[in-house]
Amino acid sequence: MDEKKAKEVWAKACEHLAEAVSADIFSRWIGVIEAAGDDAPGQLTLTVPNGFYQDWLEEHYLPMIRKALGAAGHEHIAIAFVVNDNGPAPAPATLVKSNEPAPAKRRGPKIYNVGGTLNPRHTFENFVVGPANTFAHAAALAVVDAPARAYNPLFIHGGTGLGKTHLIQAMGHALIKRGKGTVCYTTCEDFTNEFIQAVQQHELTSFRRKYRNIDLLLIDDIHFLARKEGIQEEFFHTFNSLHQNQKQIVMTSDRPVSEIANLQNRLVSRFEWGMVTEMEMVDLETRVAILRQKREELGIQLPDPTLFFIAEHVRSNIRKLEGSLLRVASYASLTRKPLTTEALEYLLRDTIEQENQTAVTLEGIQRIVAEYYDIRLGDMTSKQRPNNIAFPRQVAMYLCREMTEQSLPAIGNAFGRNHATVLHAHRSIGAKMKTDSSLRQTILSLQQRLGGAAAPV
Repeated sequence: MDEKKAKEVWAKACEHLAEAVSADIFSRWIGVIEAAGDDAPGQLTLTVPNGFYQDWLEEHYLPMIRKALGAAGHEHIAIAFVVNDNGPAPAPATLVKSNEPAPAKRRGPKIYNVGGTLNPRHTFENFVVGPANTFAHAAALAVVDAPARAYNPLFIHGGTGLGKTHLIQAMGHALIKRGKGTVCYTTCEDFTNEFIQAVQQHELTSFRRKYRNIDLLLIDDIHFLARKEGIQEEFFHTFNSLHQNQKQIVMTSDRPVSEIANLQNRLVSRFEWGMVTEMEMVDLETRVAILRQKREELGIQLPDPTLFFIAEHVRSNIRKLEGSLLRVASYASLTRKPLTTEALEYLLRDTIEQENQTAVTLEGIQRIVAEYYDIRLGDMTSKQRPNNIAFPRQVAMYLCREMTEQSLPAIGNAFGRNHATVLHAHRSIGAKMKTDSSLRQTILSLQQRLGGAAAPV
């Protein structure tokens, strides 16, 4: 969209935004945005003062801006935020997904924007490496250096917000930059939705051509395949086609392969053909390093003691860590007040409270007990009844009854049993504990690992 048209479109959108927010909010956040011209038809480029504004606007005001553009008659327009740093070259745009993705600007290696674009900040250069992700990072680099030869497939798993998406998208950026062929990045959910649409519209041939005639498939959140037989069947054939033709496959998941519910055995074995690596929560030193990098990237002024405070109190995932930094930075920018310990505790009170709560869940109990007795998590819900599986299952049921507020039917459902089975297990383990000091110690140890109180003797 050329500059004249862009300014006209933005001016009309601002009329609607001015009615939707207070004058102070408009002046502080909307008034700083300027429309700029570019050579991408169907795209509105908006310049902002710095990276902090870019992140804040995308997180808090993007839906409102979209709505305003729709009210101005531009519902399907794509939006790109660009940092205007007055330098010799503009910062790369963060293209926000639209109904019609902007066409590629150059020939050569390309990426399909299936379900979303690559975040321009998700690169290897700003991925902070620490003990918890060193191996996954090294495996990702090895794949970039030798696609389909080093580790194929590469399966990366770990909890939510630990950097899996950052790492897999960094691979996408690096592979495109090195001209390694046609790269396709998508999420498993979008792959599923597109498959369903292709079936409904009788376009399966086109769908399969798209996903099987590529060189590298990067697919996020593969655990979305759980309990979806039809999609598993389609992905099985897509996987085979790519692997047999020596094309690289990289997957991320929030759980290990063996713990994806009702995943076909043939997919389990294929996902484990190459390299399986885990990403864990980063340590304090790495969390501080992440915050320092984010501070520099966004151009915000916060002292190191403030970063240490955030890192010490926000431990569960990186997404929360960066969100807390933005919240504190916004407070400092808007109020100009000193960031005392009391102020930080108040600003992050909800997050700190969540971090300090040890939420004991049914799945968490199943996982810890399975690890303790060295059985598969899937054995907790299997129909097998040998004692080496049945007894740990009873222990898990006992702990679920003791440590959660879940009802007997809810606990039974989590184990694929009825409430009577749970009640029997609870009574059985309770009775054995009265005479078996070793079992009492085991239950105590498991409760301590789960963060609960000691079991009654």
